[in-house]
Amino acid sequence: LEEVKVLLEKATRKRVRDALTAEKSKIETEIKNKMQQKSQKKAELLDNEKPAAVVAPITTGYTVKISNYGWDQSDKFVKIYITLPGVHQVPTENVQVHFTERSFDLLVKNLNGKSYSMIVNNLLKPISVEGSSKKVKTDTVLILCRKKAENTRWDYLTQVEKECKEKEKPSYDTETDPSEGLMNVLKKIYEDGDDDMKRTINKAWVESREKQAKGETEF
Repeated sequence: LEEVKVLLEKATRKRVRDALTAEKSKIETEIKNKMQQKSQKKAELLDNEKPAAVVAPITTGYTVKISNYGWDQSDKFVKIYITLPGVHQVPTENVQVHFTERSFDLLVKNLNGKSYSMIVNNLLKPISVEGSSKKVKTDTVLILCRKKAENTRWDYLTQVEKECKEKEKPSYDTETDPSEGLMNVLKKIYEDGDDDMKRTINKAWVESREKQAKGETEF
């Protein structure tokens, strides 16, 4: 900038002076911008050096997924019981439940510095969203799912639970020989068992066949 000013003083032709004047303005603008950037960076550094105490504390920690619960039913409701020590002491608006026809989700905010959530999808049967609700009792959240079809029994809470339990049941065909049902059970035990279990079943099978061959018993 100083060099341009010196040249401007020495220049006599208008065209040269105009060019130098334009360059002088350009350099002055660049310097101004640099100074502003420098001031901004200095301010940011000062902000970063502020003690952590001035930062607003975080009121809630991580979210815990609820996996333990109990449930029963009446003619009108399916009732889910969730135990959460101290839940009755948090503000009412901190306990939120959202219902759909085949699901519900629970969110408890800021209980002892944590949030708690529980999501249950694929309920066994449809529920009434309007008729469903929650109640907060001492150390417990009670979720009331209003049955859409009253006086019907739910054998399971969810469709997934029903399918899992039914897969575990051995298949029996009442029209076939009862011994075939027993064979199906033994086959499943054999397939799922460890080496000791398989050896035991093999030994019992061999002994049974030997006795059957001698006419001592029927398998």
